[in-house]
Amino acid sequence: MMELIGSLVILAGAFFLFSAGLGLLRMPDAFTRIQAGTKASTLGNILVLVGLGIYHPDWSAKLLIVAYFVLMTNPLSSHALSRAAHAIGTPMAASTITDALRDAENAHKEEGDAG
Repeated sequence: MMELIGSLVILAGAFFLFSAGLGLLRMPDAFTRIQAGTKASTLGNILVLVGLGIYHPDWSAKLLIVAYFVLMTNPLSSHALSRAAHAIGTPMAASTITDALRDAENAHKEEGDAG
């Protein structure tokens, strides 16, 4: 029974990893690709690790450490990539309405000029 549960959790993780890859192909600009890839791959990796933990309970401590690093590094690296892409002027999709980072930078520059 535990092998079936572990297999189903790993299958769910594989589905999210597949959707991350599909999101990288289907999204219109670099920023949404980064978001789609990060969110889905983080969840997919965690589900695969949980499934492996169900299969091999003696690996749980090691898998927990790997899950911790996935949860810490995936969002951090996607944030750094997004900021770098914005800094070099990577164009956004035509349907993008607001650029909150640009607005915050402009407000910060205006504060510096006024003071």
